[in-house]
Amino acid sequence: MIQISDKISIEDWELTEQFIRASGPGGQNVNKVATAVELRFEAERSPNLPGPVKNRLRRIAGRKWTKDGAIVLQVDETRSQARNRDIARERLKEMIVDALTPPKRRVPTKPTLGSKKRRLKAKKVRGEVKSLRGKVNPDV
Repeated sequence: MIQISDKISIEDWELTEQFIRASGPGGQNVNKVATAVELRFEAERSPNLPGPVKNRLRRIAGRKWTKDGAIVLQVDETRSQARNRDIARERLKEMIVDALTPPKRRVPTKPTLGSKKRRLKAKKVRGEVKSLRGKVNPDV
């Protein structure tokens, strides 16, 4: 069981772990031992997560979210199977904790009168500089 907060916890039956062979350095050990872990969490069907948290989790997970509503995390950072398993569970916990906090509501602001005037004055000055460029008329 993974304890997310005092109200939310993920039960072991909601998680599926599959151990696969890792890539990268490790010599013969890489070819023999399945040290990488693929953690699958059925987020859409989880009874412990409220609806808004699931929606935010879908956005946070991005490409890790599958079409059937599961989060799939692959970890092959270390040579230890147990350590990779702990890292995967920790990443899942961090994602859910991030999804628990609702985003701040943006309060739209208007530019002040002074900033509008400064902007228009700067545009006028820039326009005058550009209008002075060009061909010089020798008759005038």
